[in-house]
Formats: sequence, structure tokens, C-alpha cells
Amino acid sequence: MRAAVLTAPGTPLTIEELPVPAPKAGEVLLEVAACGLCHSDLHVLGGQIAFPTPAVLGHEVSGTVAALGPGLERSDLKTGQPVAAAFLMPCGSCPECARGRDALCPAFYQMNRLRGVLYDGASRLARPDGQTVYQYSMGGLAEYAVLPATSVAPLADGMDPIAAATLGCAAFTAYGAVRRGADLRHGETCAVVAVGGVGGYACQIARAMGAAQVIAVDVAEDKLTAAHAAGATHTVNSATHDAVQAVREITSGRGVDVAFEVLGRPETWATALGLVAPGGRMIPIGLGGGGQAAQVPINQLVRTSLRIQGSYGALTRQDLAAVIGLAAQGVIDYRGVVTRRLALEEAGAGYQALAQGEVLGRAVVEMAAGRHRAAGEKHGRAK
Repeated sequence: MRAAVLTAPGTPLTIEELPVPAPKAGEVLLEVAACGLCHSDLHVLGGQIAFPTPAVLGHEVSGTVAALGPGLERSDLKTGQPVAAAFLMPCGSCPECARGRDALCPAFYQMNRLRGVLYDGASRLARPDGQTVYQYSMGGLAEYAVLPATSVAPLADGMDPIAAATLGCAAFTAYGAVRRGADLRHGETCAVVAVGGVGGYACQIARAMGAAQVIAVDVAEDKLTAAHAAGATHTVNSATHDAVQAVREITSGRGVDVAFEVLGRPETWATALGLVAPGGRMIPIGLGGGGQAAQVPINQLVRTSLRIQGSYGALTRQDLAAVIGLAAQGVIDYRGVVTRRLALEEAGAGYQALAQGEVLGRAVVEMAAGRHRAAGEKHGRAK
């Protein structure tokens, strides 16, 4: 199979031929249809988050089940079944998983996120000479990927298999923040600071859950326009306006019940905290680079009973199916989120565009495009 391999932080992705991996007990082999390009990958690519290399990134995928691991019994999974996969891959057997706290699964964090392996201590990826290739989540920037069956859910009939890739990270993360982290209630007001792929979905889901006002805050006018189309009732360009003052004016001086911070930067943390009404919640979603920290105004936090509730994602085994259902029913527009479709060899350029803030919504790598191009090149050489 073809895969985009990161040889070392700060180096370009290279397309390599790797052996097709095989699933073990409780795992699924996925023939990848598409893989979304997520902002958190940039921290690994640039070395701000330590991760072993060589590695295959990509944690936002859709595809079809190519094989089931030994002993796997799930009535909704069979060979050829179209599925989406969540980046959070709970082991399903630890105390946190037993309590339903999938995002806190220590095996996922300590083994996959830190060491790039699955839960027997080994990656499923390797070079032809046997050298280990580590996998960030399932290593979705490849034509095949192995992942725990706990992190996949079937797609509904008629769904777009390419756009559905965004459901397992961008939509899943937004759903976790709105539904679980904030526990947003009907009639409450909210602001979303940074409205890229995840933030755009947060606007959609907040409106779907009955938010009275959804205020999108960003520095890019095209992203604000897209957020308004996705359900934001108001937009604020924080490059040209004081975001805190503008949001206070929109909310008659009160501020919002919930502010979602999606970028993971100290300055956006400060903005989000400044938007929250007394007694409200700030829900940070975005990951920072390395040991990055944000300041918290102590007196404001104490005096106004403000709550900060981190949100890494939703509950994989419950919520991934719910997110797919929202997309299948048209409650959220998952097709419109995808604005760029790239071939596998264009993944590096896609990440560069993402880093420069040029991607509206989500860019996805469409594996079939790369397969067709590679086949054409081989045919040309044969001639």
C-alpha cells in the first residue's frame, strides 16, 4: 500500500510503499477512503509535540471494512461495511473505559499518543525491511489502516464516504465539547473562538441543540462567512474589532453562557475567557504546542464563579454513532465542510495551507485519487 510517511519532525512527508497491515484480535483493517487534515497534526509535523518517527499521521478517516481481526463479533460490522472512525480509540477494558470515560483511556494516551503503538505494544505498520513505522491514532494517511473496533461505527446508506471522514475528529470533537463538555442547554448563548473545521462544526451543533445565540469569532472574514452559513447568528472579526466588547454588545452587556476555544493559543484563551458571563463556562478544545500555557485571571474566575472545562473529544462508543446520525439526517452539513480534496502525494502541501490559515472548513485526502494517479504513472513507465 501507499502511505505518507513522516521521517523526522520538520521534514516533508514522503510517499512510501509499505506492506498492508493485518488486524489482531479486536481490531479492524480499514481500506481508507479519505483522511482529513487536522490542525493537531501540525504540532507533530513541526515537532512541538514529541512523537516517534518514522510515522504515519492522520486520525480522521472513513473507509470500508477490509478484514476483521480474530474473534471479533459485532453484528453491525462486516467485510465491505462503510464506516467512519474516531481519533479517540478506547481500549475498552481499563477502569476508565469501564466507567464510560473513553477520552481518559490511559492505554490510548500512554501507548498510542506517546509511543505510536496499539495496545499490545506494537505498531501494525512497518517498512519492507521490517523497520517499525509508528501510527498516530490509526495512521490514516495510508491506503489501509488498522484500528481497534471500539473506534469505528457504520455509515448510513447514501452517505458521502469522502466527506464522512471529517465526522471522526472535527465533528466528533465539536460534539464532545457542546454536548459533553459544556452540556449546552436550550436557550443558552455561546461563542466559538476560531471557526475552522472543528469550530464550524461547533457552530452547527450548538444551533442544532437549541442555542439562542451562536457568535463566531475569528480573524478571517471568509471563515466567518462560512460560520454564519453553518448556523452562527452573529460574527465578530477579532482582527478589526475588540471581540470582548463586540460580544458584550451583542449580548446586551452580559457575555455568553459558554465560550468554546478551538485553537489552543494563549491569546485565544484570553479572548474566550473574556467573553463568558458570570457563572458561565469556558470550554477549551484546541491543543497547544508542547508545554504551551495560558494565563487565567484568578480574581475573575473566583468572583464570577466561572468554570473552565477541558474537552478532548466525545465518548467514542456512544457518540460517534450519534454524530453520524446527525449527518445522515441532515441536522449537520458534513458535505459542505469539505472544501479541498487532495491526492495522497498532496498531503504535505495541504498541511502547509492549513498552517497558513488558507483552508476553509476541512481539506481531505481522497485515497482513490492517489491510487488512480499512481496506476497511471506505472502504466506510463510500462509503455
